[in-house]
Amino acid sequence: MATVTLKGNPIQTLGELPKTGSKAPNFNLTAVDLSTKSLSDFIGSKLVLNIFPSIDTGTCAQSVRQFNKEASELKNTKVLCISKDLPFAQARFCGAEGLTNVVNLSDFKTGEFGKDYGLTFTNGPLEALHSRCIVVIDENGIVKHTEQVSEIVDEPNYKLALEALLDD
Repeated sequence: MATVTLKGNPIQTLGELPKTGSKAPNFNLTAVDLSTKSLSDFIGSKLVLNIFPSIDTGTCAQSVRQFNKEASELKNTKVLCISKDLPFAQARFCGAEGLTNVVNLSDFKTGEFGKDYGLTFTNGPLEALHSRCIVVIDENGIVKHTEQVSEIVDEPNYKLALEALLDD
């Protein structure tokens, strides 16, 4: 279990993020076209998993905008924006913002991604949603970097995530 804060108030997740150097857990998430995407669909590409509670909050939206901007300059890299939002909300947001360099995926059907990655909140006002996290995975499915943002309203460390992509 990890503890983070929401405006200074502690809340817990059900586990810990995958360890650096470990094989990333597989996932089955729903894309905006309602297809199912798994980790194996992205093998051969570097991945930044940008995980957050909801696309409809300021910090979450800003992380999607920032990674969309950064992703346009990265070779062989895909940014997966993952939340429990419905795929329709994810598509609406990115369409309205003109964001085309990120892949939106939803964990709304089962919540298994949040459980397998240890980042689902277990208490507090965001209970059952995802903690704000970054997981960087190499082309072979190995975890290169993780960050669980300690204060949920803060943005992740974009620089560290992007640097982890260059460490190959």
